[in-house]
Amino acid sequence: MPGSDSDARGPSTRAVHDGEDRVRTDRSIAAPVVHASTYPFADTAELVSFMKGEHERPEEYGRYGNPTVAACEAKLAALEGGNAAVLTSSGMAAITTTLLSMLKAGAHLVLTSDVYRKTRHFALSVLTRYGVEVDVVPPTAEALAGVIKPSTKVVFTEAPTNPYGRLVDLEALVSLAKDNRAKTIIDATFATPINMRPLEYGIDLVVHSTTKYLGGHNDLLGGVVVGRGPIVEAIREQHGTLGAVADPHTAFLTMRGVKTLGLRVARQNDTALRLARLLEAHPAVARVWYPMLESHPDHALARQYLRGGGGVLSFELKGGLQAGTRLVDGVRIPKLAASLGGVESLIEQPPLMSFFELSPEQRAALGITEGLVRMSVGIEDPEDLEADLQRALDALE
Repeated sequence: MPGSDSDARGPSTRAVHDGEDRVRTDRSIAAPVVHASTYPFADTAELVSFMKGEHERPEEYGRYGNPTVAACEAKLAALEGGNAAVLTSSGMAAITTTLLSMLKAGAHLVLTSDVYRKTRHFALSVLTRYGVEVDVVPPTAEALAGVIKPSTKVVFTEAPTNPYGRLVDLEALVSLAKDNRAKTIIDATFATPINMRPLEYGIDLVVHSTTKYLGGHNDLLGGVVVGRGPIVEAIREQHGTLGAVADPHTAFLTMRGVKTLGLRVARQNDTALRLARLLEAHPAVARVWYPMLESHPDHALARQYLRGGGGVLSFELKGGLQAGTRLVDGVRIPKLAASLGGVESLIEQPPLMSFFELSPEQRAALGITEGLVRMSVGIEDPEDLEADLQRALDALE
């Protein structure tokens, strides 16, 4: 794969150049957007030769491949340190396609408790209907060791997690899974390949919602699964059947976004840590959750596995739900919206956004406090964000 020998390069250089030929056959700097649903054969002899497997063609029909999508997959695979990737129509499509490809009736799936709530919902409400056994446990090696058994096929985790930035010990997880012949999958959307490359620690597959940091501009929906070896090709085969394929224009936008990933994430890392320290010192704030803070319960793991804490920080206000609403409505720069990882700062109250349908007691049982606020830091000038947040916090006093 072009660019796969460039691991010694820095992350921004990899983001710009990995997965690309130095000079494209069409001599364009940017990968062209190929809008096509099908691709003709020269004649019947070429068709028969292809069907017999005597040679490979990159494209046959749009659900099985597209030149722009393939270029994006090559770039994302190289950026993660893998040798293959499958681009999908959303982050959830990457997760569901991967799990459906790897599990069947009688198999056992282990999830860590802080995985994305729709991932948990899919496993508990869909996979279980088809005979897959599912356990959800805390993200610790001890908890995982307590449920893994001979039928365990996949251990699925996330790092850092939403909304509290928790981490699992990747090396311990990999060792435990290999001892039990289970595959490991990590949703590394919050980390990005800039802050963490899980394949380097032996994780089998990495999943991203490309909607977030990789696209980076809040203007696309997509997902990707990256790995090494035949496991990715097995997922690709099922992908063509399940059909949640990415379109070429989205693939183009993703590649364009990835080229500035290193710059954006470096700014978001720095600004988020500055804001986390501001919040931690403010009397209206009860607790701040950001993995690069010394007060975070997984700070040691963050120092071990992360190059930066990312752009998402969560904090609990002493005034509860009402204080959170006043703060979210009081800031002038962050927009009130779901999602994360884009150039614009976004802010929300998880009790009113992701967990609105639950009672306060039910939210508390899931660890979601009433005063919880989540902020996704963009690339605005950090001084402006600090002043805006400081003013809104002071108004609570």
